[in-house]
Amino acid sequence: MVELISRISKGTRMDQIYIPKERMPGFELGATVLIKPVLEKAKPKPYYYKVDSLEPIKNIIVAEILNYFEDFDNVIITGSFLEKGFDFKDIDVLLTTDKKIDAKSIENHFEKKFGIGLHVIAIGFKPLIRGLNTDPLFQMMLSKFVSKGRVLFKTKNEVNYKLLDLHLLESKALIDNFDFLAGHEKYKLTRNLIAIKLFMENKKISPEAVDAEIDNYFGKEAVINIKENLLDREFLKKYKELHNKIFNDILAGIKNGSKQKHAH
Repeated sequence: MVELISRISKGTRMDQIYIPKERMPGFELGATVLIKPVLEKAKPKPYYYKVDSLEPIKNIIVAEILNYFEDFDNVIITGSFLEKGFDFKDIDVLLTTDKKIDAKSIENHFEKKFGIGLHVIAIGFKPLIRGLNTDPLFQMMLSKFVSKGRVLFKTKNEVNYKLLDLHLLESKALIDNFDFLAGHEKYKLTRNLIAIKLFMENKKISPEAVDAEIDNYFGKEAVINIKENLLDREFLKKYKELHNKIFNDILAGIKNGSKQKHAH
């Protein structure tokens, strides 16, 4: 196929492309031609951290998200979206930047254009590392991710008792509303409680590690039973005991005013 290379020039009313009068056959006046860029922008190649595979439609969504946020230092996609299946409500996206963003506008864009619910957080790299060091739920969220650029996190646990107390307060909702909560709500609150437990024991936190500890502490197939809301009063009793133990440990830590540091 005959090809010509030219540049786009700015015109008064319309931009234009100039081609020489002395040219090859196929470029006569009135001929229909195809215009496309010579150098197409390279598509970002995602970095997968502890994500073995994703369904094809999820890979398409990942590509759309990374293309949209191409001007940011890094883009990290995480959360339940990366688990097998389609049991997720939205997609967690972390933008590593110190600039302010209009998160609501971005979320509305994806909702309208792709029908995707995004939860967007803009955070500088240093605050991100501080969060990983002190927040067990943050650690669990970033135990697996897909990102625009390769990134490895080295964490050193810093036990911030006041922050843990806030997370523990959320988990108390299972005790107060045991008879009214749905299975997925009880599962989320149980995961929060166990993540705090593992963090205070300086153990690695991931969805798999938390699920394994739930089954270990509450009994075989506890994760399945919680999700399906097939729980008895024995579960609630053990949950209260663990909640009270962690609460007392946190209270002692707050009174002592100490910070513990552990290398991972």
